[in-house]
Parts: sequence; C-alpha cells; structure tokens
Amino acid sequence: MKIKQTALITGLFMLVSLLSFGQKKAWKELDDYHSVMAQTFHPAEEGNLKPVMARSGELVAKAVALQKAAIPTDYQKEGVKQSIDLLAKESAALDKLVQQKKPEADIKKAITALHDRFHEVMEKCEH
Repeated sequence: MKIKQTALITGLFMLVSLLSFGQKKAWKELDDYHSVMAQTFHPAEEGNLKPVMARSGELVAKAVALQKAAIPTDYQKEGVKQSIDLLAKESAALDKLVQQKKPEADIKKAITALHDRFHEVMEKCEH
C-alpha cells in the first residue's frame, strides 16, 4: 500500500512539474492591456468603433501602467521596453484622434496599427 501511495504522489508531482515547465510568470499589466485591446480591436475589425471610442482613454491608462511596471525576468528580452514605449505613445495618439472626433477611417487605421504594435510586444517577449 505504501509503495502505491509513494508512486501516486511521485506521479502527481511529475505531472505538475511537466505542466508548469516552460510556463512564464504572468505579467498583470500586459494581460490588462490585452484585455482592453481585445474588447476594442475585434469589434473595430467588424466596423463597430463604439468600444474603441468609449475606451481609448483606458487603453492609454493601461499602456502607461504597462510602461511603468517592472518587466518580469521571463520577459526581459531585446526590444521589449522600446516596443512598450511605442505602444504607450501610439495609444495616446489613438485617444487624441478619438477626442478630436477624427474620421472613423483614421480611428480604425490607428487601432489596427496599435493592435499590430501590441503583437510586436508579445512577439518580442517570446523571443
């Protein structure tokens, strides 16, 4: 009985180790930005700019929080900080377009470019 119990505990430990191996520590500020980006960009892709119009300021706030946050060790890769700085700058530029009530085509172009910049940040975090 004791051998089975030891084998079971060992097996569970190995399973947990395998599942956690290679997983990066969460980066709250990056996840927070991603959440707002997803909720604004995907509707914009379909022509619904209401979410981005309503939440452009929130994108700026999340980008600034990301910019100020300490970069977790797993994400300290070449170019990450520079891309985050650009993300914050471009988030502010998008918000400015929204506040100035610029044409929807300009706002859609800006949110698309910002989405691409966000993916650049993610890509640099992975490499």
